[in-house]
Amino acid sequence: MIHVKVKAKDVRFTLPIPYAFLNMALSILCSKFFQQLAKKWTKKHFDREKLDFTFPLIDKKTLKPIVKELKNYKGLVLVDVKAKDGTEVKVRL
Repeated sequence: MIHVKVKAKDVRFTLPIPYAFLNMALSILCSKFFQQLAKKWTKKHFDREKLDFTFPLIDKKTLKPIVKELKNYKGLVLVDVKAKDGTEVKVRL
């Protein structure tokens, strides 16, 4: 389970994200349908700004073992960020 902890001036919450939910999100993000939609949604912006950028294809078979391996590192802090305004975000396995 991944724990996302956010502290701001008026807001403070912890969001637990189960690995099953993470796997479902990976499946959606790696699907051809979603990647075609992302390309379609961003194409107008990139054309307008004259940017030459293409989204790299995300392979589900490559990411699944990484997510599976993350389960072995319980307690590892992936992100620990503090902004000048006092906002803190911490992502822990």
